[in-house]
Amino acid sequence: MVSEAKAKLKVEDVELRFGGVTALDDVSVDVKEGEILAIIGPNGAGKTCLINSITGYYRPQRGKIYYDGRQLIGQSTHKIIKLGISRTYQNIELFTGLTALENLMASRHPFFKSSVVSGAIYFGRAHREEIENRHIVEDIIDFLEIEAWRKKVVGALPYGLRKRVELGRALALEPNLLLLDEPMAGMNLEEKEDMARFILDVFEGQARKYPDTPILRDGVKTIMLIEHDMGVVMDIADRIMVLDFGHKIAEGTPKEIKANPEVVRAYLGEEA
Repeated sequence: MVSEAKAKLKVEDVELRFGGVTALDDVSVDVKEGEILAIIGPNGAGKTCLINSITGYYRPQRGKIYYDGRQLIGQSTHKIIKLGISRTYQNIELFTGLTALENLMASRHPFFKSSVVSGAIYFGRAHREEIENRHIVEDIIDFLEIEAWRKKVVGALPYGLRKRVELGRALALEPNLLLLDEPMAGMNLEEKEDMARFILDVFEGQARKYPDTPILRDGVKTIMLIEHDMGVVMDIADRIMVLDFGHKIAEGTPKEIKANPEVVRAYLGEEA
């Protein structure tokens, strides 16, 4: 049961300020192993600031953030990635001059152990590593159904496909905690349905189809999702936290959040 699971990520009393503006004000939340936690709230509520604080882009002035018991505040972004945390971005942050395949291979860089010399010679260990990592990337490409565009330059791809590549790049890091910052923003209905399916499939794992690729075989068992589409949130989230002007105003199951009067006033809207 999710309610009995241990917290993979603990955010405790985090305060983040930019000059006189408080982006996060005493925000606390546990993200439990084996759940999808959605963060919702109006624009400017502090949702992306929370992810940026977790991943080391911002350093809160107060509070603590623990991942598997390890303090994240003060850690560099590359060290946080090595701990098993990866993310997507609200504004796509791909290498637009590279192909989809090259973008995903770039994410496999931490898994290459060959020296500069052996990599330059491209023989023995370096060659084996290239093949092993390429196999994982090709499985992710197949999973996300972007085979036809794998060698297309990302900057020339339609927006929805770039969003898939962005998700693929995060998966290529083999995270234990996946942070998704508005993965469906700007998509049409069909694209949103596809993305929701990919998220649920990677959460559940696809052992039968991808037995040799751990991230797809076993899945990502802990996901934090920022999303504005309430239909999607209510369908796929186990729990929801609501932010409003940097304050946490509610936390609970989708059913509890939908019935919460304060959430309705702040975000969902009053019925006419």
